[in-house]
Amino acid sequence: MKAFIHQQDNWPNFTWQNDKIINLLSEARNLQGKLLGKMESLGFDLRNEALLDTLTLDVVKSSEIEGEYLNPDVVRSSIARRLGMEIAGSVESDRNIDGVVEMMLDATQNCFEPLTADRLLNWHAALFPTARSGMYRITVADWRKDTTGPMQVVSGAMGKEKIHFQAPDSSLVEKEMRVFLDWFNHNLKTDLVLKAAIAHLWFVTIHPLDDGNGRITRALTDMLLAKSDKSNQRFYSMSAQIRIERKEYYEILEKTQKGNLDITEWIKWFLNCLINSLKSTDTVLIRVHFKADFWTRHSKTLMNERQKKLLNMVLDGFDGKLTSSKWAKIAKCSKDTSIRDINDLIDKDILQKESAGGRSTNYLIEN
Repeated sequence: MKAFIHQQDNWPNFTWQNDKIINLLSEARNLQGKLLGKMESLGFDLRNEALLDTLTLDVVKSSEIEGEYLNPDVVRSSIARRLGMEIAGSVESDRNIDGVVEMMLDATQNCFEPLTADRLLNWHAALFPTARSGMYRITVADWRKDTTGPMQVVSGAMGKEKIHFQAPDSSLVEKEMRVFLDWFNHNLKTDLVLKAAIAHLWFVTIHPLDDGNGRITRALTDMLLAKSDKSNQRFYSMSAQIRIERKEYYEILEKTQKGNLDITEWIKWFLNCLINSLKSTDTVLIRVHFKADFWTRHSKTLMNERQKKLLNMVLDGFDGKLTSSKWAKIAKCSKDTSIRDINDLIDKDILQKESAGGRSTNYLIEN
C-alpha cells in the first residue's frame, strides 16, 4: 500500500485542474500588481519602513509556526543592520536570530540567483550555529541521515502514536534533491506563483534536513514569490498568514501528502492564503503612514533623544505596554527622568495615559 504521495509511481509529476485554480491565480496576481503599485507611490523612506516591517514579521512568524518565539525588536535590529538602515532603539542580536535573518534576506534579496545544494546547506548551517536543535545534536549543513529511524510526523501518547507523515528514506534524499533543484532552477514554463505552491509542498515532503525544514520551505516560498513580483523587496508576509491559518495548513498538507499526485486542493488553499496575505498588508501601510504623519506633525516639537528613541519604538510596534519603568530601562535613565520625559510629552499632547494610574499606568501615543 502506497500511503504517501512520494511513494506514487509518477512522483514527482504533479498535476492540477487549471479550471479550478485560474480565478484564484488571477486574483492573487491582480493583488500583487496593486500592492506593488501602492509601494511605488511611496517615498524611499516609507518604502524602507514597510520593507523592514514586513521582513521582521516574516522572520518572527516563520519561527513562531515552529514554536520558537523570537523578540521582534531584536529581529528588526538584525535586519536593519544587514540592510544598512539606521533605526531608533537598535539592540544587539545573537547568532541564532542573525542566522534566520541571513537566510531570509539571502532568499529574498538574492531571489534571482540560482538555488544550489550548497546554498541550501549554508542556510541550514546559519539556522543551527551550535549544531543542536534544543538539547539534541543534529546533522548540520548536510542531508539528514535518519540515524534514529525514519523521519516521521507523529502525535499521540507513547504506544498509541498516529503517524501523520513519513518522509522518503534518507538514502533517497540526495537523488530527490537533485531532481527538485533541477526543476527549481530550470522550469520556466510554470507561473511563478504556482511554482511557489508546488515548491512548498515538494520540499517539505522530501524533508531533506534533520531540522529547520519548515523555515527553509517558507524561505523558498518567499524566494519564488519575490521572483513573481520581479522585486527583491517584500511587502507582504506569507509566513504571517500561514501562522494565522496554521491549523488549516497542517490539515491540507497532511491530506495532500496522503493523496495522489493531483494537488489541485493544495494549490487552492495556497492561493487563498496568499490572497489573504496580500489583503492584510493594508495594516502595515496604515502604520507606516501614521508614523510618517506623526513626525511631520511634530517636526518642530522640541524633544530630547530619549523621547525620540522611545516614540520611534512605540510607532514601530512596541511589544507590550509602555510604562515609566520600561521607559527608564530602555532609555537607561532613572525612574524620575523617565517620568519627567513622559509628563513633558503628555503636556505636548503626544502621549496620553491609558489607565487610571498607580503601578499599572501605561501610555499611548495620541491619535
